[in-house]
Amino acid sequence: QVQLVESGGGLVQPGGSLRLSCVASGMNFSINPMAWYRRAPGQSRDVVAVITSWRTTTYADSVKGRFTISRDNAKNTVYLQMDSLKPEDTAVYYCNTQILQASTRVNYWGQGTQVTVSS
Repeated sequence: QVQLVESGGGLVQPGGSLRLSCVASGMNFSINPMAWYRRAPGQSRDVVAVITSWRTTTYADSVKGRFTISRDNAKNTVYLQMDSLKPEDTAVYYCNTQILQASTRVNYWGQGTQVTVSS
């Protein structure tokens, strides 16, 4: 059974930094893409950053140059380093992976971790 467990959220002042972690289990971590999404109050859940098994990364325009996604395959963990945080980054952040099962890509989600950027 695939499980994704996020940690590292919290309250931070504008301009500050946080690092989110997501530990995966029940899957072959190294061969699957990993992603971070976020859902702000009253909005849809949107992709923030993606890292492939080849460590190719992509970012939403709103976080380019401020956020960095990385992965440690030895620890089955994906990270999101968030710098220069803004109030508009306030959201619940979710870890995600897509796993090919019977010719279908199945999405798995963590429980989410709250990030609040406020003075």
